[in-house]
Amino acid sequence: MPELPTSSSAGPVKGARKPKGEGHARRAEILEAAERIFVEVGYEGATIRRIADEVGLSSTALYMHFSEKSEILHEICRVAFARLQAMNQAVMDEPGPPDDRLRRLLEAYVAFGFDNPNAYRLTYLTRPVEARDGAQTAAQNLGGELYRAFEAVVQDVAAEGHLRGEARATAQTLWAGAHGVVSLMITKPYFDWVGREALTRSMIDALIAGLLKP
Repeated sequence: MPELPTSSSAGPVKGARKPKGEGHARRAEILEAAERIFVEVGYEGATIRRIADEVGLSSTALYMHFSEKSEILHEICRVAFARLQAMNQAVMDEPGPPDDRLRRLLEAYVAFGFDNPNAYRLTYLTRPVEARDGAQTAAQNLGGELYRAFEAVVQDVAAEGHLRGEARATAQTLWAGAHGVVSLMITKPYFDWVGREALTRSMIDALIAGLLKP
């Protein structure tokens, strides 16, 4: 089917140079700032200098952690997919029939999108021309692995005779429905939505009822 650092309300003072810190912590700061800036101004509009200023580094110091902007985007997407994969694995490890597991995977996917809106935008909603060196590669490789695992669960449901249609088409329809809820709500926050939980429940209930046999 997608833990990333999330933005905090109090960020570092722009332009203030920071003392050297732990490598992992500094990389996390860079990813957090870049994630926010990529969403605010677009991947093409973001610059290494702006990202460096956001975390109080020189551009030269930032290059010690990431060689180029596309590497930063790829890492954001890689970490996002790793987090989503961990959520999916937790669902797969729970006992229960395939149809229950399928519902929980859909719920986990939607929850991930709402809990990580910036990462979701960059991972699933970045334009191809911007993503060709970063998000697109991660989406094709890591995202492909996640989707194949999801499709396997749909095939398990089909093996038990609970699908109304063909497994591959059903899997893509389910994913498209879940993606639609997340993408619309995080990109159109001004719309008078009924609420995250209500809309998610209604969508998943409708998908399950329409595509699976009782």
